[in-house]
Amino acid sequence: MKISLFQGILMGIFGLGALVGLFVFSTYTSNNSGGGAIGDIVIWGTLPKEAFDTTLTTVTQINQTLKNVTYVQKNPATLPSDLASAIATGSSPDLVLASQEQLLSLSKFITPIPSATLSPRTFQSSFAENANIFTAPGGGYWGVPFLIDPLVLFSNRTILSSSGITRPPATWEALTGLVPNVAQLSDSRQIKRGLIALGTYDNVRNARGILSTLFLQTNVPITGYSSTGMLIADLGSVASSGVPSGQAVVRFYAQFADPSKVSYTWNASLPDSQQAFLSGDLALYLGYVSEARFLRQANPNLNFDATTVPQPATAQFKTVYGLVYAFMISRGAPNPSGAYQAATILSNPDEQAIASQIIGLAPVSLIVLATSPVDPILAVAYTEALYAKSWLSPAPAQTDAVFSSMINNVTSGRTTLETALSLAERSLSALLPQ
Repeated sequence: MKISLFQGILMGIFGLGALVGLFVFSTYTSNNSGGGAIGDIVIWGTLPKEAFDTTLTTVTQINQTLKNVTYVQKNPATLPSDLASAIATGSSPDLVLASQEQLLSLSKFITPIPSATLSPRTFQSSFAENANIFTAPGGGYWGVPFLIDPLVLFSNRTILSSSGITRPPATWEALTGLVPNVAQLSDSRQIKRGLIALGTYDNVRNARGILSTLFLQTNVPITGYSSTGMLIADLGSVASSGVPSGQAVVRFYAQFADPSKVSYTWNASLPDSQQAFLSGDLALYLGYVSEARFLRQANPNLNFDATTVPQPATAQFKTVYGLVYAFMISRGAPNPSGAYQAATILSNPDEQAIASQIIGLAPVSLIVLATSPVDPILAVAYTEALYAKSWLSPAPAQTDAVFSSMINNVTSGRTTLETALSLAERSLSALLPQ
């Protein structure tokens, strides 16, 4: 199979990294078989500092080898440029903790872990399927998986119960049918209370993840490798027969902001969807499980719960979009062997169980996922972590620009749905490494 220039470069980097990494990691293993200190380790990450520091403190009480590990929280938007500058000036961190949404932006600054160090058998038997997104071209892995932050469906229990609804919808079809029972519109079709924030983009918190879920649930990969080995966009714009899957997804999503439809329950003039949910003006809210603690703190009087994200009624398998976080070894790491050891320790079942409870995300360890936690909302995340999926994307801001333009083109009538989807597909492909 032919490979693209981008893949050829990556595989070349990987090959060199594998040789260097194998020497470094094997040397470390032979010299530290007694489980001694791993040295000073600096982690740059995008997870909240307070929660991660508490995790380190708690874990260090049972494993002193992590006593010299420190964590620095970084802005996700500037992490790639910050890391590039740090490597150039010789001040690189040892580990980078980020989700797959930044993997393509970070990959040229990361040393892949060779399969001789982290075997495919160990990886597959240890971690949930979503972790496979960190598989490097040619073999090996970009990082050691840590935690998963899946989308969940938050619901205002007071609104649902007062509307005669006993439980949140399990399918998208059931959700659509609830709009007339829950949404409240004025005589002039102004929305006083919405069922769910869908249909627009810029005021829908997590719209990128929501659309990703809908595409993936319809077997649209969003990005994938072509027959020539090039990473390209695939938004399901073409079908051998019937309506293309991508068009069905965008049409379904857009209907909730169409005043002519019975499913009308949201529009671009409304506030940010998370704020609308906090204010009690929205019955359902699609958010990441990591938002649960913020919602509790922001409005202690909000009577809410979380359940799994709806699925298509005809789906044979469940799918939800999730952010999977992994520890990646910086190309300029001062202590790469210690970095790998710290990453593997923090991704062990016992340490992941601790981190999951403190940070509020699901573990990626299959051993930990086998036992449901006491926290009912975290239990939902554990369930979804087993079937969460993701895709290799450009930087989040770039993806948002493409998806926002696509949805706005459809809802405004500037282009046909078919044209909007095709334009988005081409725009997304142009942003991918060639």
